[in-house]
Amino acid sequence: MATGRTHRPATRSRGIPEATVARLPLYLRALTALSERSVPTVSSEELAAAAGVNSAKLRKDFSYLGSYGTRGVGYDVEYLVYQISRELGLTQDWPVVIVGIGNLGAALANYGGFASRGFRVAALIDADPAMAGKPVAGIPVQHTDDLEKIIEGNGVSIGVIATPAGAAQPVCDRLVAAGVTSILNFAPTVLSVPDGVDVRKVDLSIELQILAFHEQRKAGEEAAAETAAVTLTPKEAGKGPDGDVPAVMPA
Repeated sequence: MATGRTHRPATRSRGIPEATVARLPLYLRALTALSERSVPTVSSEELAAAAGVNSAKLRKDFSYLGSYGTRGVGYDVEYLVYQISRELGLTQDWPVVIVGIGNLGAALANYGGFASRGFRVAALIDADPAMAGKPVAGIPVQHTDDLEKIIEGNGVSIGVIATPAGAAQPVCDRLVAAGVTSILNFAPTVLSVPDGVDVRKVDLSIELQILAFHEQRKAGEEAAAETAAVTLTPKEAGKGPDGDVPAVMPA
């Protein structure tokens, strides 16, 4: 099996838009669920609904892969799983290092979904000398002093940063200098990287803030609807019990 340092996905060279690439994992997740239920084929409408997109967008995305399905039959589930996995590079072995083995780093190390999707946690790295040698998810933690040697020895091209914000950029710089070209950043800070290095940022606090915005908006809409339901127009307020305008009362 090929390793990540010598083989990279061909999505960019084939001209697949980034927005399409971002949706491929959604399709793969839905297709994997269908495969586990032994569903042989799926229509574009059914798959689009399962992935949370519209069917026209799905068909357009699949056209970049050269997959158009069969009229009246739909898409072959197993073939699409293979095709998307290959396009994403998941048919290769991708050794990954996680730097920062606090609560979040340890949770990531214990996540069982990496291996099933083509990612192998090759090393866990932390700056705390007291953590060195301690097993997390069955893998002994190594000190950051050995970061470069670990990257080279395991042929790592993907690094995961789960450090505090202040340590993230220095760690990023060392990863890049050691040959890492893709970084998944969980630290609450924006990283600066040279051209040719891809960074994906996961900020849980930002996601929660976005959800808070939507909750506030929904609450405002509900309050406005309730107010509208009990507020009468001036014309309605001036009518009597039978809808007629009452006589002017004397002063």
